[in-house]
Amino acid sequence: MNPLQAAGVRLTIARKIALAVGAIVILCIGTMAWLTNANLQRGFVAYLNDMQAQDLEQLSGLLAERYQREGGFEWLRHNPRALKDVLDRMAPQLKMEADAPERPRPPPRRAYGGGDDQGGRPRPPPPRGLQDPMAFAARLTVKDEYGLSLVGPDNPPAGISRPIMANGVRVGSVQLLLLRQTSGQSATAASFLRSQTRDILWLAGALLLAAVALAAGLARHLLRPVVAVHGVTARLARGELSARAPVLSHDELGELALHVNGMAQELERNEQQRRQMLADVSHELRTPLTVIRGELEALLDGIRQATPAALESLHAEVLRLTKLVDDLHQLALADTGDLHCDMRELELQSLLLPLLERYRPRAAGAGLSLRWQLAEKPVATLGDAGRLGQVVVNLLENSVRYTDTGGQLVLRLAERDGHAELTLDDSAPGVPPASHARLFARLYRVDKARTRERGGSGLGLAICKALVEAHGGEIVAQPSELGGVRIRVRLPLATRNEGAIEERWKTQHTY
Repeated sequence: MNPLQAAGVRLTIARKIALAVGAIVILCIGTMAWLTNANLQRGFVAYLNDMQAQDLEQLSGLLAERYQREGGFEWLRHNPRALKDVLDRMAPQLKMEADAPERPRPPPRRAYGGGDDQGGRPRPPPPRGLQDPMAFAARLTVKDEYGLSLVGPDNPPAGISRPIMANGVRVGSVQLLLLRQTSGQSATAASFLRSQTRDILWLAGALLLAAVALAAGLARHLLRPVVAVHGVTARLARGELSARAPVLSHDELGELALHVNGMAQELERNEQQRRQMLADVSHELRTPLTVIRGELEALLDGIRQATPAALESLHAEVLRLTKLVDDLHQLALADTGDLHCDMRELELQSLLLPLLERYRPRAAGAGLSLRWQLAEKPVATLGDAGRLGQVVVNLLENSVRYTDTGGQLVLRLAERDGHAELTLDDSAPGVPPASHARLFARLYRVDKARTRERGGSGLGLAICKALVEAHGGEIVAQPSELGGVRIRVRLPLATRNEGAIEERWKTQHTY
């Protein structure tokens, strides 16, 4: 188990972001502090070596003067004290002074080593840390013109080397071992570096605390939309479908809030439709059941006789109830994706002609004329002949029920924009323009006062929409030039074997 989880600390997204940013900042600032400290030490040592290289130039000149005055280096051979006398005459680049105020005295000469002043009187030795702070004398090697060591080791490590020139002739050389670090050479330099390192660490710590605080604030700010969406989804899960998330930004989180609001709106609309459908279905089922119950009770009580007319009335109500249940079952199958279709290549002319011929007497019985105009060339699609036939029958039946006596129905089939387009126009009366999109809603009737015998169950067009969409098509309602409603169905064409389809059409039909 995670240690934080064991301690009861819940790692929220804000804390995870803050911890991640903090870890990155720690790594960056730690690396920066380490590199800065390392560069500072290297740079400071290089600076010290550069300063002492200049001191070495000065020492080379002093040794050359003494060489000319003495006529050689015998005075220096294996005599380190003589070298200290020369060092006393130097003016070093790095001057170390004590913090305590000095008492008035003659100006002293800066020295790397001890020695007497010009009056022969012993000079008080300076503090030990100021005599030779960089161990300059201890790192010196002086050689004669033959390369023999006068002072210092015979074979010193590589370092800074300067020639000793007398009258343009090289008479020897002086070499200084390079400083590698300052901790063991000068307490003052080491103290300086420790002070700089301490300041860098303090600055790194302050920057780290500021970065963590800013990361925590930034995480809370960035996650405000997520917190809002979280609250809304929790309310939606409890069934509060009216909950909406505030859009607090215009980035991906803002888009997420918009999508959640769209989902909530769709859920609310579906819930309203579900409740409305339950109420409508209950009403539609209650009406035939009430009629059947009344008829049966009348027969049982002897009020009515079991005549063929009474039984036919009961049978009609049972058929109406059965059709309603079948329609609901088809819609339920469409909703669950279980509406199976036997997809085959169909010639729509061959499918429509028998249906139209068979339905013409039904239209004539309602006082309507039924005409059709079918494309001369074969129009083929992939579909289920039974399902598409049901669509055409439902559309014709709907038009017959809603069209006034003396009107007309016109069905057309054409090929347009790579689709098979089927349109059915009827005459007056039409429907309000606002009702066209709602005609395919379940159990919807434009005129709720209509009788069930004329208005039907309100599921026919909904079933047509489900069947057409199952074939990859679309169905819409529009105003008709005849004064009623135009239903337009578009189905994808079957593009394969077009030549065989046209040949088969020509052999079966003559225009």
